[in-house]
Amino acid sequence: MTDVRPTSRRRAVAAWTVIGLVVVLVGILGSVISGAGQRAQRDALDPESAAPQGGRALARILAERGVDVVVARDRATASRALSEGSATLAIADARYLADETLTTLADAAPSVVLIDPSSRDLRLLLSGSRSTGVAPGGSVEPRCEDEAASRAGTIEPGDVFSAGGGVDGCYPVDGDAFALLTTGDVTAVDGRALLSNEHLATSGNAALAVNLLGATPRLVWFVPGIADADAGASGASLGELTPGWVTPAILLLLGAALAAAVWRGRRFGPLVAERLPVTVRASETTEGRARLYGRSRDAVHSADQLRIGALGRLARTLALGPAASAPEIADAAADRLGADRSRLRGILFDDLPADDRQLLALSDSLRDLETAVQAAVRPERNRP
Repeated sequence: MTDVRPTSRRRAVAAWTVIGLVVVLVGILGSVISGAGQRAQRDALDPESAAPQGGRALARILAERGVDVVVARDRATASRALSEGSATLAIADARYLADETLTTLADAAPSVVLIDPSSRDLRLLLSGSRSTGVAPGGSVEPRCEDEAASRAGTIEPGDVFSAGGGVDGCYPVDGDAFALLTTGDVTAVDGRALLSNEHLATSGNAALAVNLLGATPRLVWFVPGIADADAGASGASLGELTPGWVTPAILLLLGAALAAAVWRGRRFGPLVAERLPVTVRASETTEGRARLYGRSRDAVHSADQLRIGALGRLARTLALGPAASAPEIADAAADRLGADRSRLRGILFDDLPADDRQLLALSDSLRDLETAVQAAVRPERNRP
């Protein structure tokens, strides 16, 4: 009996190895995709980024026009740059800053441009203004008294805002929505759609950007980082915004996936030979099969079984070997007996019995043929 346990163990190890490699590859792919998304988020409106959403093109245009562009990547650097003299403050993303920090920085600058404003930023610095969606598309004319917008001409806006009390709106879109809000000291625009590298050359975007950010000889371009975060500055987290049933559902799905992996990953090995607790005599097996054949009344199938046994014994008697075909055995027996070949072929495979009587006659013919061949091959056994 062959022991298949090592083979089964090797197959199990190989299966779990493949599963582990798939999990690792999925993790690596997810990390790459997540890293690409985070990298794109970091590059958005960064004055030193050449990515499509970056702002290096605008920073270089301003520098060529004589504006001293100071890139501040932390709150301390921004505060120090603003304290050195009059400068315009451009804030790319203030989500990490607390309300008090944002208003303190804005108060330190004579001119503030929110180039990626959130609803919180608009509420704090533009007297209750808020974001109202995205412009439907197409160019928009300035319809306000703001000098920077009037000189820039048409733009193709992205996000639009509603103006609060004491705030002027410019570039009206669908009535009370505007692509630019201003109080004179604080201005808000969607910088991703107007000031980024990929959109700067569209319509009057570049002119508007230069007019807004180049109004003073110095520009402090502040790109806050997570190190500038204060307690409670980032607002609600993803977990806080997620409904309570989401986490249990995800855990249930993960458990179901793990159970399915274990269930489908299990594979049964080959059959193992096992000794039976009892021994069945060959005669009992033969009698049982004979009863089944008799009950089915299939004379042809029964005749085939009889002929198979007779052909095997005749082949051994005639020393033909196990590879000999039925016609070869019949021809060899006819040569040994000097009998008609067609008659022996009829006995061994051609004639098909139609009922039990013909089956019994075929059985007798097979027995007589085997006896005659044995007598012809070993005549000494029949001598008295």
